[in-house]
Formats: sequence, structure tokens, C-alpha cells
Amino acid sequence: MSLLIRWLVTAVSLLIVAYLIPGFQVSGIKAALIAAVVIGLVNATIGLLLKIVTFPLTLLTLGVFYLVINALMLMLASQFVDGFKLSGFWAAFFGGIVLSLVSAILHSIFKPSE
Repeated sequence: MSLLIRWLVTAVSLLIVAYLIPGFQVSGIKAALIAAVVIGLVNATIGLLLKIVTFPLTLLTLGVFYLVINALMLMLASQFVDGFKLSGFWAAFFGGIVLSLVSAILHSIFKPSE
């Protein structure tokens, strides 16, 4: 049940970010649901590997490079999902920041009871 709630919250977060950030486009709820899964898979595989490999650079930049990796993972995910488009790196960069904030807020609101 917790996984389902996280998936739905992430999809809703994508729709909210698409409304707020120019160049960050999600065509509908179906695209948002698929994009949420793809983003999760990309972050769990390639994203994790990149974060481990670039850890020294992330330390040097005081964590800012982590935002770059996040933007690149969003851009990669947008290549696999029809209806999820990013107009460029900066849309992905700022969209990733806002997506993290919106997701954190919504996850704290809709935290499943344990």
C-alpha cells in the first residue's frame, strides 16, 4: 500500500511541477503515472551508479552536482515516456528542484499509517 501511495504522490507531483515550471510538460495523468515509474527505475539504477561515481565531485561542490545528476536523470526518463517532455537542461534542473520539494510536502501529508 505504501508503494502505491508513493507512486500516486509522485505522479501528482509531476503534474504540479508541469503546471509551475515552463518547459516541463506532462500531457496527462497516464503519462504522469508512467513517468513516475520510469523516473524511479532510472534513479534506482543509472542514477545510483552516477551518484556513487561522482561522489567526490558532489562533495567538492557541496552537493550542487547532485542537482545536475537529478536533472540528467529526469532528461533521460523523458526520452522513454511519451507525454513527458522537457525543453532543456534548465527546465529539468529547476523542475527537479521543485519536484523534490512538492514530493516531500505531499509525501508528508499523505504518509501511510503504519
